[in-house]
Amino acid sequence: MTYLDANASEPLRPEARAAVIAALDLAGNPASIHAAGRAARRVMEDARAAIAHRYGAAPGSVVFTSGGTEANALAIHSLRPGRRVIVGATEHDAVRAAAPDAAVLPVDGDGVADLDVLARLLADGPALVCLMLANNETGTLQPIEAAAALCRAHGALLHVDAVQAAGRMPCGMVGDSMALSSHKLGGPKGAGALLLGPGVDVAPMIAGGGQERGRRGGTPALPAIAGFAAAAGAAIPDLHMLRDAVEHAAMSCGALVLGGAHRLPNTSCLALPGVPAGTQVIALDLALVEVSAGAACSSGKVARSRVLDAMGCGALAGQAIRVSLPWNATAADVAAFQDAYAGMAARLGKRAA
Repeated sequence: MTYLDANASEPLRPEARAAVIAALDLAGNPASIHAAGRAARRVMEDARAAIAHRYGAAPGSVVFTSGGTEANALAIHSLRPGRRVIVGATEHDAVRAAAPDAAVLPVDGDGVADLDVLARLLADGPALVCLMLANNETGTLQPIEAAAALCRAHGALLHVDAVQAAGRMPCGMVGDSMALSSHKLGGPKGAGALLLGPGVDVAPMIAGGGQERGRRGGTPALPAIAGFAAAAGAAIPDLHMLRDAVEHAAMSCGALVLGGAHRLPNTSCLALPGVPAGTQVIALDLALVEVSAGAACSSGKVARSRVLDAMGCGALAGQAIRVSLPWNATAADVAAFQDAYAGMAARLGKRAA
């Protein structure tokens, strides 16, 4: 199989695997004060410091969570009291579900948030703005720096979902909080983090024994956290050329590339007019190439993409697949996709016509 669904989950990096295995041999609880506990605590705090350094935060501002969904929910739960919530129209379902009553910030045809509308919304009083750095379906990059400047000017807070961006492009703390997920950057599943800006703190959604400086109860998943830090410290691959080759091959078969020019270097959203997305995914899977349609959290129920609907893509919202290259993608993977896609498009495109 050729795996091209990294935005759902990256393959485990060897550095992360080694860190997980080493941490599995530690019997101690990081909260214990004996030698075994101190050894476990040292691994956890080293991981905290490594992630803080990688993303330009203070070590004490890193709150370990079970993943990006919990990190997003913790930020919104803690930062929204007394503030209206504003979310981008293409935000991940984890953000939308945590603030179902939020005002929705529209996007243009490339999926970029309308900052003129944001400025008008911010003029109405205290707000928490939730904006992802990179979209999970299209890879579209948001103007985070400009949005952060607007928020500062209006006394608003900004929460950034950097789950898809981390590990694929250089990024650091912008705004008041930032969510990360281990398995999206080549670490193990089951770990994530919420990074907090200066002067920002959060109240726990999960109460317990005071872990994470009282911000998140429960014994930490030490092997996953160790692997998370190792993956975060690994080199960021340059996948632009491989992504462009994927897109050129698809366009030669009649596909359209959605999401504009400013996108993640590993992500392509490809619409084949007239051919349902689910049909494309199944056909490529039968040809031993694994891609997706929409977000991974919607697997098993392929439907029109809410993200592409918000971009005004019309019928193409139900005819687009996502190809997301993993950190270890090769030219051979792209060649396998090219062959499979050409055969699929020739066969299904004729039926659609």
